[in-house]
Amino acid sequence: MPKDISIKEFRNNLAKYASLAEAGQAFRVIRRSKPSFIVMNIDSDMDKDGLWETVIDFTEEGKKDGISAGDLIETIDSICNDDE
Repeated sequence: MPKDISIKEFRNNLAKYASLAEAGQAFRVIRRSKPSFIVMNIDSDMDKDGLWETVIDFTEEGKKDGISAGDLIETIDSICNDDE
């Protein structure tokens, strides 16, 4: 779970929190008593904690071949229609 820090603390110590995030720690930045955003390593495996959900795997099982624009639009439409 990310550690809460104030936006003032984050702003005053940006380099420190960037280094800590790169090392794998996550921080939830609080602004005006409300969570504003999360700072974390972009390669983090935080989906185990439910913060991220894989919606579409663009690599087709790791091949990195990609998909056509038409297939992408169809997939997005089907996901959006499932929510209704």
